[in-house]
Amino acid sequence: MIGGGQLARMTHQAAIALGQTLRVLAAAPGDPAAQVSPDVVIGAHTDLDALRRVAAGASALTFDHEHVPTELLDTLVAEGVTVAPPPQALVHAQDKLVMRRKLEALGAPIPRFAEITDADQIDDFAARIGGPIVVKTARGGYDGRGVTLARDVDHVRETARRYLADGTAVLVEERVDMRRELSALVARSPFGQGAAWPVVQTVQRDGICVEVIAPAPALDPELGSAAEELGLRLAGELGVVGVLAVELFETVDGRLLVNELAMRPHNSGHWTMDGARTSQFEQHLRAVLDYPLGATGPIAPVTVMGNVLGAPEAPTMTMDERMHHLFARMPDAKVHLYGKSERPGRKIGHVNVIGAADGSLDDEEYVAGVRERATRAAHWLSHAEWTDGWDEHDG
Repeated sequence: MIGGGQLARMTHQAAIALGQTLRVLAAAPGDPAAQVSPDVVIGAHTDLDALRRVAAGASALTFDHEHVPTELLDTLVAEGVTVAPPPQALVHAQDKLVMRRKLEALGAPIPRFAEITDADQIDDFAARIGGPIVVKTARGGYDGRGVTLARDVDHVRETARRYLADGTAVLVEERVDMRRELSALVARSPFGQGAAWPVVQTVQRDGICVEVIAPAPALDPELGSAAEELGLRLAGELGVVGVLAVELFETVDGRLLVNELAMRPHNSGHWTMDGARTSQFEQHLRAVLDYPLGATGPIAPVTVMGNVLGAPEAPTMTMDERMHHLFARMPDAKVHLYGKSERPGRKIGHVNVIGAADGSLDDEEYVAGVRERATRAAHWLSHAEWTDGWDEHDG
């Protein structure tokens, strides 16, 4: 696996159960996956020799992130390495312009967009859209980086010029009038078997996912089926092998628009570790190794994942003590920590809370209760403070 982050760390956990060994290309020995894997290559994902070393003798090469240059992957494929997903698919998750053009050609629903090579082109696009605009770098952005929600046309020009001056390709998109964000997570094997998990709702703050509700509550069944079918169709059309996350906007008028693609395990799928028949990490390995895919059904009416993000100031209480208090109060909380140091806004782990089996996704109070417990647990782990004001020492 190229990349030593938390996705590789959790994929390694799934590999153990399947009797597999995951070799990791990590940037440093302290990377999350390098801490737990017995087979680590230290190197850069832009170094062909490092890529060759991690691929030597492996059944397949896959990814913790999408940043490996396509030309290097083409070289590995020419040398007989099985790369999953293959570079001709992965490029659609690397380059937003390539993705948008391909999705447009496939007739997939997307926001209106345009490539910007000169800031003078912006006026034409603004006149055509007649509304707010988002400016994006074509490559390299994630967790809100490389994405600017422009205040006005002057802000669009200023941002585009800054991005262009950095030598990056730029695109502009209409800012969608959306009800919420959804994610359709699917998997596809080399011989074309596909599997889809229920569509989930994702909650973003400052461009970072903070919460996932699975399945998405109050989602029209036809819209949910359309999202799953869209994910499976795109996986097939693009030739994906492994997990594909299709991040979606649900518009206020009830349409779906594709926002982003990720061809790897994804933050919106972390709930599957405890809330689905097959986790996204096991499923990704099954697909990459060409095993039959696993069942994707939920094991409870709702599961909520809360991301544990570094607090503005790290608490004086140790993480071990925070875990002690959390489990004393919420013994059913499922915690997954990534082995990362704490710093503001950094994803250092997540918590899954599974709803009671006798609840219903249609019961707003039930769903709200599970959400509150998940976000309370995640906030406690990051801030060492209870959002409901509870004092553990007073009982």
